[in-house]
Amino acid sequence: MNTRELTLTAVFAALYAAIVIVLAPISFGPVQLRLADVLIPFSALFGIPAILGVTLGALLGNFYWFLSPVDVILGALANLIASYIIFRYKSRLLIASIVGSVVIGVIVGGYLWLFFPPPSILGFNLPVWLAMIISITISSLITVSFLGVGLVNILKSSNYLEYLK
Repeated sequence: MNTRELTLTAVFAALYAAIVIVLAPISFGPVQLRLADVLIPFSALFGIPAILGVTLGALLGNFYWFLSPVDVILGALANLIASYIIFRYKSRLLIASIVGSVVIGVIVGGYLWLFFPPPSILGFNLPVWLAMIISITISSLITVSFLGVGLVNILKSSNYLEYLK
């Protein structure tokens, strides 16, 4: 890894962790909107540095709030897998982001139900684990697939990327 890639990794990690920590009230819990996840689709543009950055950022952000070691490790793993999928299939960014969002929803929702009561999903009486997976997946679809992909597309259509290369 060269100096540029190491710097980009540090920038993505710091940005991700800072956004999670500053917006902690909406970044954690059974119903969350983790706005830092808008950085995950940037792996389509910046590759491995963004993948490592959002993974380390999640590790730091989750460690700050420290729900449990399970959250610290599996939350970061969810970001690693989702950002790698987006990087690998960047030619189909929206589809890759949707798949990545589902991965985050299944992994994070798959353990958060152990720590929080389930959210109500349209008044249905769902099993707690399923309600949590649906809640986190919806949140991730908003931040990763809608907001994040939108930001990536705006950045791609501007000339700003040329200055970063």
